[in-house]
Amino acid sequence: MSRARDFANLAGSADVGGITGRNIIINGNMAVAQRGTSSTASGNHSVDRYRVDFSNFDQIGVTQSQSTTVPSGKGFSNSLKVAVTTQETTLDANELFIIRQTIEAQNLQHLAYGTSSAKSLTLSFWVRSSLAGKYSVLLYSEDGNRSNTPSFTISSADTWEFVTITIDGDTAGTINNDNGKGLQVTWVLAVGTDWAGTPHTGWGAYSATDDYAFSDQVNFAAQTGEFYITGVQLEVGDVATPFEHESYGSNLQKCQRYFYRIGGDAETAATGTQVGRLASGAMTGPTASVLMRPNPVTMRDAPDVTFDDDVSKYTVMTSRTTNAVTAVGDNQSTVSTIAFGLTCGASSNDGDGAVLRSSRAQSTVSISAEL
Repeated sequence: MSRARDFANLAGSADVGGITGRNIIINGNMAVAQRGTSSTASGNHSVDRYRVDFSNFDQIGVTQSQSTTVPSGKGFSNSLKVAVTTQETTLDANELFIIRQTIEAQNLQHLAYGTSSAKSLTLSFWVRSSLAGKYSVLLYSEDGNRSNTPSFTISSADTWEFVTITIDGDTAGTINNDNGKGLQVTWVLAVGTDWAGTPHTGWGAYSATDDYAFSDQVNFAAQTGEFYITGVQLEVGDVATPFEHESYGSNLQKCQRYFYRIGGDAETAATGTQVGRLASGAMTGPTASVLMRPNPVTMRDAPDVTFDDDVSKYTVMTSRTTNAVTAVGDNQSTVSTIAFGLTCGASSNDGDGAVLRSSRAQSTVSISAEL
């Protein structure tokens, strides 16, 4: 168990600066939020690479958002804020409230899990909560169905505290060398009895009813309040080193391997013309087209393509005409290119060049290869 402590007592172990390449966590400073800065939905909807889930609740209201509330003078501009707006005092057995980042398996091969050389890890982060007390952190390896569940204690409500947790290497575990789920890091805010128990010490075979969280941890859902986290770092070794600050561009590229969004251009105020040009391709018949666009980075897997607005708010423009989209066809995307079929109004010929355009700011397209 690790206790949250004030930064001043850590002899500068989390000063601004750092050596490049240590942090296994992506977007640890919460700077990238491609999906938007706020959402009341459960899942991946705000800060990139962090999933906020509140499952099976009867009435809880939760807002996840990118916040500018940060620990003073530590080099951070953003945090992930999770706010309970409608409380649920009594938890049903199956209710679950978490923050999670899932790390790609092939990014973890240097840990040498499953061998006598398995390396220790140190997880560090800044945290602030309106509810003091004990919180659980679940580290789960899906390939070997293994878990390790340490805890930390927030000693003072509404006060930034720095947490470090050291995790021994798993000599009996397995992390496959692929693009699947390698390690899940989960901060538990509230759990029902189906998920809570007395977790085993260190690494061991995972049991959802015992190893997900400690039964005596806080119930953050029982009050209206805020939980903030930033400066998340997971690194090899037994000591939390200074947070690894990197450029926004480098951070964004890492996030885009799992998700990016195109569009979001509003109509020009003067003319109302459509300015959001999203993809290009060709007509394959009077009403059918295939559109393509290169991905900004190589994605983790062939991505899903989702039109975020009603399809009628997108148009296909050719040299002959511009018609509203009426249907989205097959997704033919790869790790390097998005490609999809669209059906639109008539008056075009096979082989005509075609451009997909959006008509308003919310007419975006989401491309996701999330774990």
